[in-house]
Amino acid sequence: MNAYNFIKDGIIQGKYQPGMRLTEEKLAHELQISRTPIREAIKQLKTEGLIVPLKRGISVRNFTKQDIRQIYDLRTLLEGYAAGQAAVNRTEEDLIKMAKANELYEKAIDQYVEGDFDSIIKIVEMNQKFHEAIVEASRNEHIHFHISKVVVVPIVFRSFYWYDHEKLKRSLDYHKILLSAIESRDTDRARIAMHEHIYQGRDQVLKHLEEINNDHLLEEELK
Repeated sequence: MNAYNFIKDGIIQGKYQPGMRLTEEKLAHELQISRTPIREAIKQLKTEGLIVPLKRGISVRNFTKQDIRQIYDLRTLLEGYAAGQAAVNRTEEDLIKMAKANELYEKAIDQYVEGDFDSIIKIVEMNQKFHEAIVEASRNEHIHFHISKVVVVPIVFRSFYWYDHEKLKRSLDYHKILLSAIESRDTDRARIAMHEHIYQGRDQVLKHLEEINNDHLLEEELK
């Protein structure tokens, strides 16, 4: 595994917690490689907004409730628009891609093991495939760039980490509604379904963040 993927996976899995300080020296020692690839990985992760610079070293970015609300509000606007445009511009080939992605998503859900990193990553990947198929069907070459800037993978991962089978099935139901609306060229229904689907994920992350904050407060009280 290269340095970029190693550090990014560490952030996604929670090995490197929000606010945790990292250094090139520590990471190079951990991976048993020189600092040059570490430096390049850090540069890329800064661009993606996953880490922030310190006077010495770097820190894993900490997302506040306001950050999460703003990120998901932007996602809702962008992906809702993409879903509406997909309903207008989609082709039969687009529908086949979306249906296939959804089948893989359903299969990943059926094989889901709660708390298992690999099965969660599989679900995240298949979910992303479906969303990317919708963006592609929108026929707007600029929308993918803007969406990629607001889809923060660790946040998406954390939202799925706290899903149980019932919530995953609900997510799948939204995918089916989206597919049906886009197939029927129902722009309003596609847009609204995407809004609700994304807000479902947002609510999970906010709930998760609140639980973490409560745990930290409890730890402070027990000290």
